[in-house]
Amino acid sequence: MLLTFLAIGIALFFAMNIGASGAAATMGAVYGAGAIRNKLVALLLVALAVFLGAVLGSGEVVKTIGSGIIPTDILDVPIVLIILVGATSTLFIANLLGIPLSTSEVTVGSIVGIGIAFQALYVSNLLYIVSFWILIPVAAFSVAYGLGKGVLWLEKRYPELKKGGKWRKGLVVLLILTGCLEAFSAGMNNVANAIGPLVGAGLLGTTEAIWLGGAFVALGAVLLGGRVLETNGKRITSLSLLQGSIVSGTGGTLVVIASLLGIPVPLTQATTSAIVGVGTAENGLRLWQKNVIVQIIKVWVVSPILSLVVAYTLVHLILDPNPYVIIVVISVFVSTFGTLSLLKTIRQEKKSVHEQGGEV
Repeated sequence: MLLTFLAIGIALFFAMNIGASGAAATMGAVYGAGAIRNKLVALLLVALAVFLGAVLGSGEVVKTIGSGIIPTDILDVPIVLIILVGATSTLFIANLLGIPLSTSEVTVGSIVGIGIAFQALYVSNLLYIVSFWILIPVAAFSVAYGLGKGVLWLEKRYPELKKGGKWRKGLVVLLILTGCLEAFSAGMNNVANAIGPLVGAGLLGTTEAIWLGGAFVALGAVLLGGRVLETNGKRITSLSLLQGSIVSGTGGTLVVIASLLGIPVPLTQATTSAIVGVGTAENGLRLWQKNVIVQIIKVWVVSPILSLVVAYTLVHLILDPNPYVIIVVISVFVSTFGTLSLLKTIRQEKKSVHEQGGEV
């Protein structure tokens, strides 16, 4: 019983962190453009939209996370704990090092680590999910690029559109609605990362888990999402109201579609790809956009692999102790994180020297 409460507690803590990071970021364009100037109001809108998304549309993704990657007969309380600890610890360490990871990909990677350890994995389902991890960013970039070209044509024909002019109120409403759509899609897709394993193991029923998970994601957005909202708002202030609507609308729509199909996907990568698409439509593919694309690929590769290694190690450490396997896997994990941290430090030092006018 104690382990069951511990598993539920970790899952709800995970849900709050999802709300604080991914969900809160969905209103970045709205806040950055000044469509909503009050931070609390923006976060309350996020909370409402993400909760509705969870309650109304997260069932299919919960089913995939809970039973679509590994057989449910593997899932018991210790295994659920390993999945959740593997995902949350990977994210925690990555946050300390400043390495961005995807919650969806980390969760799936953790589950796959369990499947490999038990040699029980639905490979075809996994490949289907991974194909969407490639497709969604590409689709987001392509759609945003096309719509971005259309917006540029409109803004050249009607210059007042860029600043809003007489259409500002309508454009503000459109931006807020698309921001809410993006938050709604986060609820549909990301809540399952926290509560899916609980449902798969039968620790909670699907309905109660969704309501509970949705509430804690919403709570995390309101209580802990202020800094993320501020950061994302500053990051995309260069977008016009129409461009911001394209970014939020494109990312949100694609994630809603994936959620209806039961596919856990990284919302942040969809939104970032849409920002790059709009920026490329206006300015061509600049150096910073190329760097963002490289960053997306790194996150896509690193997120699931690191959590997979953690979960696989914990299985052998707790359930089937094999010192040789544990030593090898921990060495790989530590060396990977160490290399990433070293590369990050080198980049920061190069940037610092460059800004000071020195040579690298």
